[in-house]
Parts: sequence; structure tokens; C-alpha cells
Amino acid sequence: MAVDFLLDEKIWFEKFKYDDAERRYYEQQVNGPAGSSSHQQENGASTILRDIARARENIQKSLAGSASTSSGDQNELLSRISHLEVENQNLHNVVADLQKAIFKLESRLNALEKSTSHQPSPVPPTQKVEPFGVPSKKVELPSASPAKKAEPAAAEEDDDDDDINLFGSDDEEEDQEAAKVREERLRQYAEKKAKKPGLIAKSSILLDVKPWDDETDMAKMEECVRSVQMDGLVWGASKLVPVGYGIKKLQIQCVVEDDKVGTDILEEEITKFEDYVQSVDIAAFNKI
Repeated sequence: MAVDFLLDEKIWFEKFKYDDAERRYYEQQVNGPAGSSSHQQENGASTILRDIARARENIQKSLAGSASTSSGDQNELLSRISHLEVENQNLHNVVADLQKAIFKLESRLNALEKSTSHQPSPVPPTQKVEPFGVPSKKVELPSASPAKKAEPAAAEEDDDDDDINLFGSDDEEEDQEAAKVREERLRQYAEKKAKKPGLIAKSSILLDVKPWDDETDMAKMEECVRSVQMDGLVWGASKLVPVGYGIKKLQIQCVVEDDKVGTDILEEEITKFEDYVQSVDIAAFNKI
């Protein structure tokens, strides 16, 4: 690769030879006799000419090689330029299409805005349209005033009834019957509410039961723990968790009813197995 690269370079590697030959030639002409050194001068001139011709050939070859490489580079450059021109034309076409689409959208939006702006605004349902010149009547909105007006009217009717009703026995009987019906309904509601079962508060507890040493029978310890039975206590899954130095602790899950089983009672019952259990800790406590 280095030789191929140097062939393309315009360098005269043997120039020092020609410089030495030229120097010797001039030294012989200046210092030596003309008759005795004529033959040597001719030989030196012939070698110089041959070297010059050889150098010219090398230069021509190098120029031809550089011309061929430059022509290849020019062809590649032209192909790339043509490719870029094609891509540029395609991009121009895409931009033109986008501009047309945007123009169409803007025209449609303008048309929609004009159509909505020319539509008459709807008349509110509470507004009354009257002909020109006719005095408008006062429109009263519904408010608390009718109720206030109705109360005096009802009071007047009650006063009239009191004036007209000469015997109040019928009203008293109706009031007693309504009171009896109301009391009966209240009693039925209280009985129904008392029969309805209430929510039972439960908790999920994760216990860490630790043995005395690594020689403790963990299967027997778990059997002892599960032998604790109470109303409202349900045992769940368990596993052995390594603590260190070959010692493992029993981690067991249970669900208890808060009103029936407490954590203190549960710990006391488990620690009764003194041969296997060293201590009991609560690792997690969650309300259900």
C-alpha cells in the first residue's frame, strides 16, 4: 500500500544522483585537461541524458496515474451531486404538497368561522320576546316569595277551619292513629336493625417464633405452635427464615378476630412451649 501511494506522488527520489553527476561534470571541465577528459565527459553526458529521459518517463507515468485517479474522483463526485439534486427535487415536491394541504385547511377553517359568526344567537328559554311598542310585563323568577305567600294563605285557611270546625273529635282520633302507625314502624325498624349482623373486625398477624439453638426440632416447634387453638384464630402459611450461624426462625401467618383473640394471649400461649420456643415477636400486623 505504501508503494502504491508513493507511485502517485510527484517526488524525484534519485535527484541526488543527478546532482552528483552534474557536479563532477563541471569539476572535470574546470580542473581537468580538455583533451584527456573528453571521452569521460561524453560518457557522463550520455548517462545524464539517459537518467533525464528515465526521470521524464517516471514523471509522465505518475501524472497519468494521478489523472486516472482524479477522473475517478470526479465521476464519483458527479454521481453524488446528481443524487443530491434528485433528493432536493423530491423534497421540494413534498413541501409544495404540504403547503397546498395547509392552504386548504386554512380556507376550510375560515369558512367555518364565517358560518358560525353569521348564525343568530339562541334566545334564552327564560326570555320572553314581545312585539315592538307593547310594554313588557315583569317576569318573576321562582324564588322563596311564593312559599312565603303560601304560608299566610295556609294560615288563613287554618283559621277558617278553626272557625268552621265546631267538633274536634275527628282530628284527635286521626292524630292518635297516625301516632300508633309511626310507633309501629319505628319498632319494626329497630327490630330489623338489631337482627342485622355487624361487621367483625379481623387482623392479619405475622409472627416470628425463635428457637433456642440450631439443634431445636423446627418441625416439632411448628406443630406445637399450630396446636394453639382459640375461637376466632385461624393459622395460615409458614416458612423457615435463616437468622445466622445455622439457626432458623419460624415465620407463621394467622388471622384473628379482634374481639376474641388478643396478641398478648397469643404470645403467652406460644411461649408455654419452653423446650422449643425462646421468644415470639410480631413481624407484621394489618387490619382486614
